[in-house]
Amino acid sequence: IRVITLNLYTDKLQLPDGFFTREDESPDEAFYAAPRFTTHIDDATITNLSHYYREVLSPSDSLLDLMSSWISHLPNEVQYQHVSGLGMNEDELAGNPRLDDFAVQNLNTNQQLPYAGEQFDAVMIVVSIQYLTRPLEVFAEINRILTPGGKCIVAMSHRLFPTKAIYAFQVLSPAERCQVVSTYMNRANQGVDIELIDRSPPNADPLWLVVGTKPGKGLN
Repeated sequence: IRVITLNLYTDKLQLPDGFFTREDESPDEAFYAAPRFTTHIDDATITNLSHYYREVLSPSDSLLDLMSSWISHLPNEVQYQHVSGLGMNEDELAGNPRLDDFAVQNLNTNQQLPYAGEQFDAVMIVVSIQYLTRPLEVFAEINRILTPGGKCIVAMSHRLFPTKAIYAFQVLSPAERCQVVSTYMNRANQGVDIELIDRSPPNADPLWLVVGTKPGKGLN
C-alpha cells in the first residue's frame, strides 16, 4: 500500500507520484454510457446542501452545475437567472429540470470549458471532485469563467465509484481531501478566499464543503 504524506500547513502542497491514478483507466465515456437516475448521498444530506445554496446563492445568479447529472440539488422554490450543466451522460442532463442548457464533456480528456470568461456567479461540483485526473487545469478554467466575487462550491461526502476515483481520494482523510481541493483552488488563483464548512446531518452521509470566492466585487 502506497502512503501519501501531505503537509497541510502550506499552500505549496506537493502532489506525489500516483496521486491521480485510478484502478480503471479505460475511457470514462464507457463507464458513464448508461444513465444512473439515482442519488449518491442521503436525502438529509441533499437537504443540507440545498439549504446552503439557499443561503449563499441569489436568484439573480448565473450558475454552472459542473460534473452534473439529473439532479442539481438547488432549492426547488428558487428560480435563478440561468443554470447551465456539464456532465458525462446526455440522458441524465436532459432529465435535469433545473438546467437551461447543458453540454456533454469528459473533463479528464478536455479541460477547456465551453463558456465565456466571467460568465458565472457560481460553479458547483457535487460529490464528483474525486474523479478529476487533471483538476489543476479544470480549476484554472473555473477561475476564468467565474465573475469577480463569484464562488466555486465543492461538496464532498464519503461515497465514490472506487474504480474511477483517483488514488488519493481513496486513502486520504476528509480533512486532507479538503486541503487538496483548497490547493486546487489556490493554484488556480492565489488571491482566492477559501472556506471549509462541515454541514453533515446527524445519522446520514457527511457533507463537507470547500468554498472558494474569487477576488473582486462583492467582497468586503
